[in-house]
Amino acid sequence: MKKMLTAAVSRVLSGVTQKPASRVLAASCKYSNNATFEIKKCDLYRLEEGPPVTTVLTREDGLKYYKMMQTVRRMELKADQLYKQKFIRGFCHLCDGQEACCVGLEAGINPTDHVITSYRAHGFSYTRGLTVRSILAELTGRRGGCAKGKGGSMHMYAKNFYGGNGIVGAQGPLGAAYNMAALWNLPCIFICENNRYGMGTSLERAAANTDYYKRGNFIPGLRVDGMDILCVREATKFAADYCRSGKGPILMELLTYRYHGHSMSDPGISYRTREEIQSVRSKSDPIMLLKDKMVNNKLASVEELKEIDVEVRKEIDDAAQFAMTDPEPPLEELGHHIYSSNPPFDIRGANQWIKFQSIS
Repeated sequence: MKKMLTAAVSRVLSGVTQKPASRVLAASCKYSNNATFEIKKCDLYRLEEGPPVTTVLTREDGLKYYKMMQTVRRMELKADQLYKQKFIRGFCHLCDGQEACCVGLEAGINPTDHVITSYRAHGFSYTRGLTVRSILAELTGRRGGCAKGKGGSMHMYAKNFYGGNGIVGAQGPLGAAYNMAALWNLPCIFICENNRYGMGTSLERAAANTDYYKRGNFIPGLRVDGMDILCVREATKFAADYCRSGKGPILMELLTYRYHGHSMSDPGISYRTREEIQSVRSKSDPIMLLKDKMVNNKLASVEELKEIDVEVRKEIDDAAQFAMTDPEPPLEELGHHIYSSNPPFDIRGANQWIKFQSIS
């Protein structure tokens, strides 16, 4: 029986033919079922061997990964828009640019494994099974949100997913602190999503040792190309197998990049240039990299992927409409769902004559 893990992370046609475009496409497309790709070798710490440097991508998985990453990207862009329109209030940390991390992680573990994240959790919420509608509705504080509109951006939960945590680093001890994981030889993968910047400064200006995959000290580590979903997937599979085999915890550093600022109060351009962000977008964007792999190896066509884009945008727009119109939770439910099994109790509000009853 496998042990469960805890992760603390346009065509241009020329010629004289007048055939309709759809017929030309149907006649010219013959897809491959799979293709083999080289992936970047991971840096290793206290490990004799690491993940493979080649992997096979099937057409089915490629299409699934592409749609999931596009959904996370479009969902975050819509959240940015809703925030600026004041439908979303409070804290909001977006993960666009980091899609290969959450989708690649999910591709490398089992649905029965447990995931605990920090506050930049929208992408993980989606890959763990929550719908875009429930995520956006939670961001806008509506009854149909995944935490019934009372959690917001940093507190989302699903089966085997113990949502974001507002306290920086809280997911570590909630999962299992480094020392305890090593002492008890726990099957735990610690993940550092290294997006290169904190709130206002780069990692080089903030840390004397930027090799975060070595920060476990007595825990083995991997440094992974977090912009390549295939690299993340294979590294996660390797780490999961390592833990399941009884070797104890392991640490993964995913080198990635966020396009937005740290939070909505951070424009993200005071400590880095617009040119740097654009350079990453043009050279290392995770969605673009997967798209190029699939098209160049006949796993999909540009037109087919554009159809997915249209489908995703419609899903996001429909979810956003729901998130703007769904009712807010009623005031009398303010004290609901505080505890899962304790007996009900009364909470006195600001007005001493108003009481809120708690239920499980």
